Amino acid sequence: MATIGFIGASGLMGHGMAKNLLARGHTLGLTVHRNRERVADLVAAGAREQPSPAALARDAAVVFICVTGSPQVEETVLGAQGLLAGAAGRSDLLVVDCSTSEPDSTSRLRERSAAAGVTFVDAPLARTPVEAEAGKLNVMVGAEPAVFAKLEPLLRCFAENVFHVGGPGAGHTIKLLNNFIAQAICTATAEAFAVGVRAGIDPRKLVELVSAGAVNSGLFQAMAKTLGGDMTGLRFELDNARKDIRYYTHLAETLAVPTVVGDAVHQSLVLASALGHGKKFVPALVEAQEQLTGAKIVGR
Repeated sequence: MATIGFIGASGLMGHGMAKNLLARGHTLGLTVHRNRERVADLVAAGAREQPSPAALARDAAVVFICVTGSPQVEETVLGAQGLLAGAAGRSDLLVVDCSTSEPDSTSRLRERSAAAGVTFVDAPLARTPVEAEAGKLNVMVGAEPAVFAKLEPLLRCFAENVFHVGGPGAGHTIKLLNNFIAQAICTATAEAFAVGVRAGIDPRKLVELVSAGAVNSGLFQAMAKTLGGDMTGLRFELDNARKDIRYYTHLAETLAVPTVVGDAVHQSLVLASALGHGKKFVPALVEAQEQLTGAKIVGR
């Protein structure tokens, strides 16, 4: 059993991860910045609240971070009360970033951490809060083999599939590729529904066709639920998706790789956010298409 710190346990993904670590018998400390009611059950189950990341770093062998993105991760690690401040004098702390972060930021944090004797690992997540609660997430890990071997048993407390995708940094890079493909499917589906309705096509017939062929996917089916009025088929905030695709296009830009499709997907998400849907789930892309085109798509 390990002594574990957790930052982000009040989030949709973090709560399930922390719950499953506790359920496997690990000692858990956590910080709480908001949504205190979201961690009440964790505290009742034995988790100990700590006042800062620095306090977690003084006691834990491993600290998991599951927050919104790179600015929050950087503050958690480098802030005045951050993990590196608390890890002073230690040489055995393992910090695991499960957020969706920018590879450039991850590289800088890894270097700063190494200088302080701390190992920094990128291990972002796939699937949804439902799988997080069930302990069935997918995790993609960028780490040296020895570090991965040490970390894998902990990851399997909340993950069904653990992928060692390469050396340090590979995890966040592959996560951005994964999310780009995912959002390309979602934005294309919303647009196709709008064009179909304006052309006089019943979009449910399109769903029947796609469902029987190679174009089908879980994401397409999640978007198809909007035709019946269900906007929760993909429980992922649209603004977070927009952030992830911005990270993807920025990565490609640093590599001098054109992102014709990536830029289009990003702008579709930016537009939907500007129309007021940013705090909704990704299927709200269909509502944005309704506003843009006048098509009536969502079942009401």
